Amino acid sequence: MNYTIVGKNIEVTDALRSAVNEKLDRLEKYFTDDTDVHVTFNVEKERQKIEVTIPMKGHIIRAEQTSDDMYVSIDMAVEVIERQVTKHKKKLIDHEQAAGYFKPEFLDEEADDDEIKIVKSKKFAIKPMFPEDACMQMELLGHNFFVFRNAETDEVNVVYKRRGNTFGLIEPEF
Repeated sequence: MNYTIVGKNIEVTDALRSAVNEKLDRLEKYFTDDTDVHVTFNVEKERQKIEVTIPMKGHIIRAEQTSDDMYVSIDMAVEVIERQVTKHKKKLIDHEQAAGYFKPEFLDEEADDDEIKIVKSKKFAIKPMFPEDACMQMELLGHNFFVFRNAETDEVNVVYKRRGNTFGLIEPEF
């Protein structure tokens, strides 16, 4: 695997590089030798953050973990990536999107049946409102997203919380 390691507000030391290489080498059993892995270290105040991104054709595997210790963050990020790879293995094979990035031995293993189960269903009236009003309603409910009918376009939209106390708006495209 080809590693690209950068640091924001932190100097990437040899110890950090070797820790990343050692921990991410656990992922070599899943990916081919020419797979690119982007690692970004970031330090803000006392937060030690690592972002690991593995771009593939039609899919991105990504983990972002924050803790008080960079080495703990590295361990947590590797665990997240392993769970993502295992969980999406069957989907990737079925769609043949990124199967070329995986080693044949890994693809031949039996897949765990992690079926998606919907355990609750809700129905509610979608009221026309402006996106700003939908954000306020979402905040009042304490949710991370809110579905509404946009009063300006009469289309179903979704507002969602983003990092840094900002909001996003999802609109349909036809």
